[in-house]
Amino acid sequence: MADNLARRVIPAAESVPTMAMDAEKQWPPSRTAWYVAIMLMLANTLSFVDRQVFALLVQPIKMDLQISDTAISVLYGLSFTLFYVIVGIPVARLADRSSRRNIIAASVFVWSLATALCGVAKNFTQLFVARVGVGAGEGGLGPAAYSMLADYFPPQRLPAAMGVYQVGVYMGGAAALLLGGALSTVIPPGESITLPLLGTMKGWHLVFLALGVPGVLLALLLLTVREPRRMEHKGSEAKVPLPQFFAHVNSRKMAYFGIGLGFALMILVGNGSAAWIPAFLERKYGWTTAQIGAVYGLIVFFCGTSGTLAGGLFAATLRKRGVELANLYAPLLGFVLLIPITIAYPLMATAHAALVLIGMMNFFAGFNFGGGLAALQELTPNRMRALVSAGYMLTINLIGAALGPTIIALCTDYWFGDPRRLHEAIALVCAVASPLSVVALLIGIRGYKAAKLQGL
Repeated sequence: MADNLARRVIPAAESVPTMAMDAEKQWPPSRTAWYVAIMLMLANTLSFVDRQVFALLVQPIKMDLQISDTAISVLYGLSFTLFYVIVGIPVARLADRSSRRNIIAASVFVWSLATALCGVAKNFTQLFVARVGVGAGEGGLGPAAYSMLADYFPPQRLPAAMGVYQVGVYMGGAAALLLGGALSTVIPPGESITLPLLGTMKGWHLVFLALGVPGVLLALLLLTVREPRRMEHKGSEAKVPLPQFFAHVNSRKMAYFGIGLGFALMILVGNGSAAWIPAFLERKYGWTTAQIGAVYGLIVFFCGTSGTLAGGLFAATLRKRGVELANLYAPLLGFVLLIPITIAYPLMATAHAALVLIGMMNFFAGFNFGGGLAALQELTPNRMRALVSAGYMLTINLIGAALGPTIIALCTDYWFGDPRRLHEAIALVCAVASPLSVVALLIGIRGYKAAKLQGL
């Protein structure tokens, strides 16, 4: 294993052609590229606001609709993932040969409208359908955004750009918690209020309605982003036949499998935790929704965003220094450190001790994305990037977004049979999934090294 993780430096003879090739490609101006990265980060932020606010409202929704933890996990994960997965593949195929900017703008509009519809849902079925709409809209963002960034940034700067984009995960999660917590101090989520035209509704309905509006404005603002010229690989086609795509993936299957599964298991831990942390803080320590939103929201913002930026810069710096596996060393470090942190935080005796570890968990979870996503783009020819990204998104959402919250809920409802033992359910799931994520990523690193020897 020591040999597998040894530091390898790219020989100068290999780096010269790469630099010359990058110079010939005439990458877009740095100012333009970073403007696009920030706009896409804002879209990613909004997607996670609309996704994460549900976690803050778990308790009032559960009480209002009279449903179990397992049913809540279906609303949080399965309903969202269902159409996210179904829509993601065909939209990614479209993104590999048409305007990715237009796809992203349309996606933002659709999921924002669906979020607003969550604010008028009166029962489980209506809320399920609205959450399906949120997932369908968000399915078009990731693959198109990853592909665009790879055409705006040269390889040595791509990990940092991916890190900026992924900051949206934590900015969105923090904004959902902070805004939801602030609104709950004015109108408690479980309290009824009567509004003109809309009639009587609960406080949690108003949170969803308020969060649906910004997306319409952002969809219009995204039209200021220019579709980049595709930086084609030599001999690449405008439209790649599916047999050629599957042949490419098969030739690098160990790398794609290991990286995809490793991140999926890491996200199973992170997303499963994120779905239940507000309920965990309320059930174990007696915190209110307002307290959780204010304190946990700030932790997600500062720790998650700093970790994501640090990880992207770490991978980019190693890459500039010639470390061949730089893009995967950052996530390997983060995955290893997450093992003790994720197991320990639910078992802390006090809320403050738990929140310290939750902050560390957010930092090292974010640390992983910039390098890992850049590695996937490097493995993939231009006209296949959106489709490969969609496959990655499908994997992490089926395993991470859908199974993470549900496995924890099933442990609470059926293994322990007591909602008050939620903290034990979280620790149990993390104790299994966190170590497995490291094993999978090591497989991916081995496959990535083999692909490097093939010339990617």
